[in-house]
Amino acid sequence: MTIRNGKNTFKVPPQNIEAEQALLGSIMLQPESMHDILDIVSADSFYAEKHRIIWKGMAELFAKGNPIDLLSLSSKLKEQNQLEQIGGNAYLTELVSLVPSSTNVRHYAEIVRKKHMMRSLISASEKINELGYEESTDLEELLDDAEKHLFRVTNYSGTHKFVELKDALTEAWDRLDALHKSKDEMRGVPTGFKDLDNKLSGLQKSDLIILAARPSMGKTSLALDIARQAAVSHNIPVGIFSLEMSSQQ
Repeated sequence: MTIRNGKNTFKVPPQNIEAEQALLGSIMLQPESMHDILDIVSADSFYAEKHRIIWKGMAELFAKGNPIDLLSLSSKLKEQNQLEQIGGNAYLTELVSLVPSSTNVRHYAEIVRKKHMMRSLISASEKINELGYEESTDLEELLDDAEKHLFRVTNYSGTHKFVELKDALTEAWDRLDALHKSKDEMRGVPTGFKDLDNKLSGLQKSDLIILAARPSMGKTSLALDIARQAAVSHNIPVGIFSLEMSSQQ
């Protein structure tokens, strides 16, 4: 794939084949490193088609708890009739031999991810450029589509980010320790309702809190009371967004 710049010359999209090779080779040398990079790259992150195929094979083996070594990966790709497509056993062996150091696997993954993000940005800009010529389409719709293209780029993060259990436990213990030391001190934003504050220790910044009840039960009044309490009694900045009423209301 090539792209054309403004001077009518062709440029190869951002990519780093050596980093892709080093990443795949490192995984075969240290299969457990998959835990460290699944939140960084996906199959789409690779520029070379054969590297995307190899990664998918590795991911499938990893998901089933199977080893990701040369023999297992070769057998997996052979079952899928893709071994020759990626260059056969010879290329898999070459990937292992090309690895400078398997301890740098996360660094290789970051390079691969960066190049993928740059290619995605180029693709998004081309699509946005095409939108600019659609004069018959509503402007707000065009702007919304352009925003969506950029959002897909900025929102991409490979796959889900993993949190290690030890990190979650450490955070939980720190929170409990802070509660013990603070005693009666409120950790979150006070609601002004004593029983509620005793149960929640205030409204926590990490929480999404939803007030649910039947119509005309006082949900809005309760929310406004909490906002007033935070702003007036505790000098905490408050913002209120109403999506149900017009500006006149």
